[in-house]
Amino acid sequence: MNTITEGLLSAAKLVVTLDPDLVEISLRSLRVTLTALVVASIIAIPLGTVLAIQRFRYRRTVIALLNAFMGLPPVVVGLVIYVLLSRAGPLGVLGLLFTPTAMVIAQVVIITPLIASVTHQAMRDLWADYHDLLISLNATKRQRIMTLIYDGRRTLLTAVLAGFGRAIGEVGAIMIVGGNIEHATRVLTTAIALETGKGDFALALGLGFVLIGMAIAVNLAIHALSGTEREGRW
Repeated sequence: MNTITEGLLSAAKLVVTLDPDLVEISLRSLRVTLTALVVASIIAIPLGTVLAIQRFRYRRTVIALLNAFMGLPPVVVGLVIYVLLSRAGPLGVLGLLFTPTAMVIAQVVIITPLIASVTHQAMRDLWADYHDLLISLNATKRQRIMTLIYDGRRTLLTAVLAGFGRAIGEVGAIMIVGGNIEHATRVLTTAIALETGKGDFALALGLGFVLIGMAIAVNLAIHALSGTEREGRW
């Protein structure tokens, strides 16, 4: 209990005093995660929608693989990306290893299957309702996709938030490809792991509470901006 109390006090002190290191680490965490979330959403939402409305050979196999990739171990993802971006790897010439860009790539690989899978399930149900109408209107494939995405935007918000939650809390892959370098690639999760390893549990808990608070604040902000729970929108 004393450790938790100390953690809360440490978190409060860090936030109230706007500790420079905390602000830097928090902003980097948000920048990396939100960048990965935007890139993953651009890929995953159209992909999930296409899988819902388009019939093609091996479609079931693609969906099964997509669902299987949701369970990819993050450390394995980090290891594969590390090998690809290392000097001996095929992409080593880009010099991306141990940079925020490498961290973004790792998070994109981790959360894209999650967002795409949730999108596919939501769009499949909507397509069952809209199928006859859109076919009768002779809508193009692009129009069908955009109609489903627009009408299912609040459900898609849930998918995006799920991706954000997984990305902001990721540590294994981020540690491998980012290296937890101070003032360069250190984010909240890797800082927590570092402080825990050093035995500074109070500070680790403080950083953890800040991370939780940040995740809650971003979720509330997105819900407020989207008007998900406004009266008459149940």
